[in-house]
Amino acid sequence: MFRKCPKCGHERKTSEEADPGICGGCGLVFAKWVSHTLGTGRVAAVDEETSASAGAPRELLARLTSVESSTDPIHFWGRVAAYVLLVIWGCYFIALDWDTNEIGHSFMHRVNLVFHEAGHLLFMPFGSFMATLGGTLGQLLMPVVVGCALVIRNHDNFGGSVGLWWLAQSVMDCAPYIGDARALQLMLLGGGTGQDRPGAHDWENILLDLNLIQHDTRIAAAADGLGSAMMLVAFMWGGYILFKQYGNLQSRD
Repeated sequence: MFRKCPKCGHERKTSEEADPGICGGCGLVFAKWVSHTLGTGRVAAVDEETSASAGAPRELLARLTSVESSTDPIHFWGRVAAYVLLVIWGCYFIALDWDTNEIGHSFMHRVNLVFHEAGHLLFMPFGSFMATLGGTLGQLLMPVVVGCALVIRNHDNFGGSVGLWWLAQSVMDCAPYIGDARALQLMLLGGGTGQDRPGAHDWENILLDLNLIQHDTRIAAAADGLGSAMMLVAFMWGGYILFKQYGNLQSRD
């Protein structure tokens, strides 16, 4: 019970016969005032938390889509040419059937293979499971490192979209290897298939350790689908950056 009204300052006297829940001076209903005050505070707190949580994604999106205030035409048209090439090449990878391992005969597979083998060595100190998984992690981490370096250090968001393109292609590149965990028909580095060299197939060992060997083809299809989706995002990101840069082209006059 209030001894003093929070609205008008009327001090309640013990001799008053008025309702103890209502101010005798202004008629304020104390219960409603408390409910309104606490409710407003909660709403304000929720609004502040919502604003903070929504602000971070907006800030990140703005950071990833920012461009320089003035774009050099030579650099711009070079990026356009690279973008067209990457879109055509990326669509080729998306159209491939992972089950045929056509992607394993591409130029990008040879690039990924270098970092795949380096990943085995990099993760070797973390145990046999991580050393085996490290091959796949190595070929996935390299485009992430490249993309992040271009965005963070060089402030090159178009370069970041190229890094995402590479990551997407690398994810799709993993699909045939994952899907071969039971069939063991793919040729391994150094010659021979998984059947010829027991224990040498990375994804057979990984999925056996995880007790997921029976789901190898489903996981492979999911990896291929994820890579395709990421490739489309890379197209949209790079295209949007070029669209904004087009508006900032330096005059040739």
